[in-house]
Amino acid sequence: MNNDKPGRFRGRIIIGQIALLLLILGFIEYAVRQGIIGSLYLSEPTRVIKEIILLFTQGELFHNLAVTLQEFLAGYLLAAVAGIGTGLLLVLIPRAETFFGPFLSSLMAVPKVTIIPLLMLWLGIGLSHKIAIVFLFCFFTITYNTITGVKQTAENHLKVSRVFKASKMQTIMKVILPSAAPTIFAGLRVSAATGLVGALFGEMIASKDGLGNLLVKATSLYDTAKAFAIITIVTIVSVLIIVLIDLLEKKVFLKWKSS
Repeated sequence: MNNDKPGRFRGRIIIGQIALLLLILGFIEYAVRQGIIGSLYLSEPTRVIKEIILLFTQGELFHNLAVTLQEFLAGYLLAAVAGIGTGLLLVLIPRAETFFGPFLSSLMAVPKVTIIPLLMLWLGIGLSHKIAIVFLFCFFTITYNTITGVKQTAENHLKVSRVFKASKMQTIMKVILPSAAPTIFAGLRVSAATGLVGALFGEMIASKDGLGNLLVKATSLYDTAKAFAIITIVTIVSVLIIVLIDLLEKKVFLKWKSS
């Protein structure tokens, strides 16, 4: 009986969340239809759903979504490899952290928006431009989360590895990375969302394809329903990416950690 209580509570929470969401959407639908809120500022949820269906059926969505995901995945994977590698090196080589730390902090403090026009001059407006933007949006978060996670490795665990005469690589793979993994994955989740925003931002500034370009076209034509449809799709994609990262942590990493 006691085992059923958490499940029932979770079920009630989900039902409550769905009810609240339907209530908000219902209020928006009523407010826009009655003219309380202008259709220029908000769109009826039913119209947004119709626009999502149109985007899928007309084939306009798939090409642009593929472009955005290509830009995001390339920049994100580069940032993940570079960020985790940089974080590990800076902690494992204390003098390197002392020397390069101020430079890294200064670069992170530079507003990314101010660099994007320079990236256009250096890289043009093609794929490499968007990949560089995604990289900048993700790299620093992953790096600093890696540094924090590695520094939180228990000293007792490191002592045990030294007692068993583990090599440097064994210590990193079997002690340091498993200990730092929760913090690293937290950084990967946060940077996944910001990286997708970076890809869209780059497309909105200068691009002929991608979801960001679609969004700019919709807003320039004051097509509020289509704009909200694209925003909804981007939100769903972002959630799915975070779910995939969670699955990677649970199904792959935890098995590797336990082994």
